[in-house]
Amino acid sequence: MVEWKPLNKIVKSISTGLNPRKNFILNEEDASLFYVTVKEITTNKVVFSNNTDRITENAKQVINNRSKLSKGDILFSGIGTIGKVAYVDISTSNWDCSESVFLIKPNESETYGKYLAYILSSDIAKNQYERGAAGAIMKGVRKATLESILIPLPFLSEQQRIVEQLDTFTSSIENLKEQIAQRRKQYECYRDQLLDLEGKEEKDIHSWGEFCEMIKGNGVQKVDFVDEGVGCIHYGQIYTHYGSFTYTTNKFVSKEVFEKARKASKGDIIMTDTSENVEDICKSVAYLGENDIAVSNHALIIKHHQNPKFLSYSTLTRSFFNQKRKVVVGVKVSGIKPEHLAQIKIYLPSLDEQQRIVSILDTFEACIANLEAQLAQREKQYEYYRNKLLTF
Repeated sequence: MVEWKPLNKIVKSISTGLNPRKNFILNEEDASLFYVTVKEITTNKVVFSNNTDRITENAKQVINNRSKLSKGDILFSGIGTIGKVAYVDISTSNWDCSESVFLIKPNESETYGKYLAYILSSDIAKNQYERGAAGAIMKGVRKATLESILIPLPFLSEQQRIVEQLDTFTSSIENLKEQIAQRRKQYECYRDQLLDLEGKEEKDIHSWGEFCEMIKGNGVQKVDFVDEGVGCIHYGQIYTHYGSFTYTTNKFVSKEVFEKARKASKGDIIMTDTSENVEDICKSVAYLGENDIAVSNHALIIKHHQNPKFLSYSTLTRSFFNQKRKVVVGVKVSGIKPEHLAQIKIYLPSLDEQQRIVSILDTFEACIANLEAQLAQREKQYEYYRNKLLTF
């Protein structure tokens, strides 16, 4: 019979970090002064990026006694995307955490730290803390709710056995993620080499205004979506749903809305012209479906006689980005005008050469997509096995 105890009875402490607020700096010279927020908690680990906040020595002295992290600690996101869990598996002499993150220090005589981290990320904990989550705009878990979560406590040897089995899954997942990152880096490097303007013959370099017609989309809003009807692409989905090309749409509108909207045909490029960041402006999808579709505002319909996938791939290059950045206008919400897009130059060889390059890049895309499918399947297997293994 497995004993169950409240979380606060089997750990040394549960606390939250503090917010040094105006004392934030991005200190590239001393990368050890990390300040862990919800965004750094991912895949059971703390993952830092170039955007991770760092803090001054003064701020560190203020918050250090309350939120200093040590190897073996567990982090639990309590606000926003609640329930993200990370196990700190390396030495952390200068890490602290924010007020949105709970810092849990396990009691090794009661529980194996990594086992507790797996429990807190499982349905066992989720089913308990979600009932106590509160907040209208942003959900949050109160400390009292977290403290009261009941944790199953088999013998320490059994906890370690469970951890070893789950570690096999997580190691496999991390390996796949690393493969995807490496393959994507190779792909981006090779894509830029193939499509870069440098070293190309002058006759093969053209501005967008020379070979295409640009039409602004209109007449489609989110309130117009229906379950069945005529296909449409809303600019918001170009950011989140579509890759470089698509044969189908994931949204539909009525025939009445379709008739009033501007339309894209097979082979057209649909490109965003507005975003809150420069990276997402000119995000493009080549539409390859047979039937015309409606296109919303904040998107350009680009009609041409080139290889559509070649044009879509070209908008992802470093060369395109560097030119785009110079002509984007706006502060909070940025955009690009058709006349400015028309000035951007790309490498535009013969159609045969475009197809050859597309075939190469398609191979990379297919390889990455295959690895991502494996990753999704492995993560699903892991979640199923974890919840089954932790059913006491």
